[in-house]
Amino acid sequence: MTRPVIGIATQTLEAVPGKLPLCWVMGQRYVRVLTAAGAVPWLVPLLPDDEPTLRSIYDRLDGIFLTGGVDVDPANYGEERHEMCDRADPARDWAEIHLVRWALADHKPILGVCRGIQVINVACGGSLYQHVSEQHPDAIKHDYFPTVTEYTRDYLAHRVRVEAGSRLGRLLGAAEVDVNSMHHQGIKRLGGGLRPCAVAPDGLIEGVESANGTYLVAVQWHPEELAEAIAPQRRLFTDFTEAAGAYHAQAHT
Repeated sequence: MTRPVIGIATQTLEAVPGKLPLCWVMGQRYVRVLTAAGAVPWLVPLLPDDEPTLRSIYDRLDGIFLTGGVDVDPANYGEERHEMCDRADPARDWAEIHLVRWALADHKPILGVCRGIQVINVACGGSLYQHVSEQHPDAIKHDYFPTVTEYTRDYLAHRVRVEAGSRLGRLLGAAEVDVNSMHHQGIKRLGGGLRPCAVAPDGLIEGVESANGTYLVAVQWHPEELAEAIAPQRRLFTDFTEAAGAYHAQAHT
């Protein structure tokens, strides 16, 4: 079977005057986990001044993978910026929201992690808690950001309850799983066409999928950091790659 091509939007690296020009970057872990699953990753530039080129790239993709990264600009869901909302990347927001909406319209497979679940929710008309610890009732700690002295990116911070019968539940094979947690924002108002399929102990939505059966799976944790050691987490990527392969086969028959 032809290896499916998966688009991964990059993130803006600001210029350092006199040393470094404006750049687009993306973590290698995301690329490698997709490659290991049999996909061909395609790093997508951010082109808010050139929608036709972004669309031309999109048309060559078999699936969209939305990764972790900086906070989504609250202007995208009609809210004023909270004082704890970190820096945003408007060009990345623009590109990813377009990619999600195009993929939803075409039933092209989508997988999202961490920021990815948040962008998907915003693209579907939902909103976010800009700082979970202050805005979500009874919030547990979610922001286990790694430092030199504590936590690691694969640190299992808390459990999530997974809906039986959901695609995510079938992939993970358990009603509850331990996950890592490196975020301070999360889903507040659920976007249209999405249904929750995993929740944290405080009720924060940690997993969503499409309500109409098309392939969309997104989680709030970072399964790419767990995939090598934990087979059920790895299945998120292999299943997504298989779905993208099936989309490619159908689109080219």
